[in-house]
Parts: sequence; structure tokens; C-alpha cells
Amino acid sequence: MSPRSLIGGILAVGAGVFAYASLIERNLFGVRQESIDILEPGSSRIRVLHLSDIHLAPWQHRKIEWLQGLVSLRPDLVVVTGDSLGHKGAVPQFARAMSVFRGVPGVFVHGSNDYFAPRIPNPFAYLVAPSQPDHEGERIDTAGLDEVYSSLGWLDLNNASARMTVNDSTIYFTGTDDPHLDLDRIDLMASSLDGLLGSAESPISAIIGVTHAPYRRVLDALTTLGADAIFAGHTHGGQVCLPGVGALTTNSDLPRALARGLNVWNRFDRSAFINVSAGIGTSIYAPVRFACPPEAVLVTLRSKDIGYA
Repeated sequence: MSPRSLIGGILAVGAGVFAYASLIERNLFGVRQESIDILEPGSSRIRVLHLSDIHLAPWQHRKIEWLQGLVSLRPDLVVVTGDSLGHKGAVPQFARAMSVFRGVPGVFVHGSNDYFAPRIPNPFAYLVAPSQPDHEGERIDTAGLDEVYSSLGWLDLNNASARMTVNDSTIYFTGTDDPHLDLDRIDLMASSLDGLLGSAESPISAIIGVTHAPYRRVLDALTTLGADAIFAGHTHGGQVCLPGVGALTTNSDLPRALARGLNVWNRFDRSAFINVSAGIGTSIYAPVRFACPPEAVLVTLRSKDIGYA
């Protein structure tokens, strides 16, 4: 084969991969299902719908319809781990997509794209190194986003904690604002959780941590505070993965092996389940996914009952 033919073949393969990644895989929405045994013995199961990195733009009608269809999973609780918006004008569309969950309890935290709109320069730079916090971008309608959450009755966990009863289980939630923008205040999160636990009037069934970007410092803090499970996003599962290699980056200091899926995080003598979502969308300026399709995650919380054959 001549060098010219070889180069032509490589370019053709590259074009085909890019076409697949940008036109097909990024729209192959799916639902990953997991189970975690963390509730008190005898507790009813709780179906948690974990939504992350939706990066919604006004013209993404297919994504909106798919999001609305997730109500058929009959979740008992919705956990949103940030980057819901991907365009400054997407709040009305996000409100429409989430309206089907009215009446379902929920909690949320913010990611960087819930504060700043994505920018064009270097959309793939994060493949080389974690992207730098961007506090200079165009502001997004964070207040409008919060109004959507408020209208649904969902609880704000940005450097805060909350208590909720779901299927007769008392769940304590604690979360951070976006660590990627260095907005996490672990001191505020810890003090708010301490205050809630100190006033507990009913048995604590589980403590759940919620954050956007799963930086080690946040995972360590949540685990130390007693979280039984942690929900996070931000990584996009690597977004561009290689067969046999996996994620090339997590856009954070999280190990690449934990870029997506259910794992266990250990901190000294404590441990917590951690579910990192590969996310539903991408930046509108980097609309590709390869070997890492978009996902929502349905996590079933089960009791710690011991079964006997």
C-alpha cells in the first residue's frame, strides 16, 4: 500500500469515527440500573433516578422527549448532580422536560454550566489535562434554573443539607456547590449536616452525599461525614474512551477507573458507595461521544436485610 493510500485510509476511518461519535452515539440515550443495600433492615426499596450533565440546549427536542419518558421508570426520588443547562436560553425547555416529575421528591446541586455558558475555544483541551475553572464566561440563568427546581419542590444541596422521608425511610442528604469552580464549602456542608443530625427525631435510614465534580477532597469529606452513598457526575464517563483502555480523563483528580459506574470509595476506616454518571449530554461545542454513550441511572436503594436460603 502506498503512503498516499495509507494516509487516505486513516483519514477515512477518522472521519467515520467522528461521524459516528457526533451523529449516532451521543444520541444513544440509555438507562443504567444499579442496586445498593444501605437502608435499615425491613425498609421498602427506594428507586432513585440520577440525572447528570444534561447540558440542555433549546433545540435538543429528542433529548427533551427522552427525559420526559424517564417518568415511566416510576422513581421515588430524583437526584440531579449538575450541569443541567448547556445554553443561556434553555431554562424554559428544561422546565418542560422536568415538569413530568412534578410530585416526585428531588434534590439538586449545580455544576459549572449552571453558572456559565460553554465557550468555543479548545473544547477538547480537557483530554490533555483537566480544564481550568472558568469564572469569566457568559453568565447563565442560574436564578431561572433554581426557580424550576423550586417549583418542583426539590431541595437545594449546594453546600447544604436536608432531611426527607421517602417510602417511610428518613434520608439525610448533604451536598456541595461545584468543586470544579472551587465553590465547594465543606465546612458549611458539615455544619449543616451536624445540625440536622443533632435534631434527629426519627431513626436515620441512610446519609446520601451529592456533588457535581467528584474531586477526592469532596469524596473524602463526604465519606468521613458518614455518607452511605455518594452521587456525582461531571466526568461524562470520559466522553471519549478507547476500547481496552477506558476513559482518557475524568476532568478532575478522580482515578480514570472510576470515571463511570458504581464503585466504593474508602477513607481511612470508612467507605461509601459512589455512583458516577457518564451524563446525558455534552458541551454544544464538543458534541461527540465514543465508547461512552449517554445515560441516566436508576439506583435502587435496598435494605441491609440478611437473607437465608
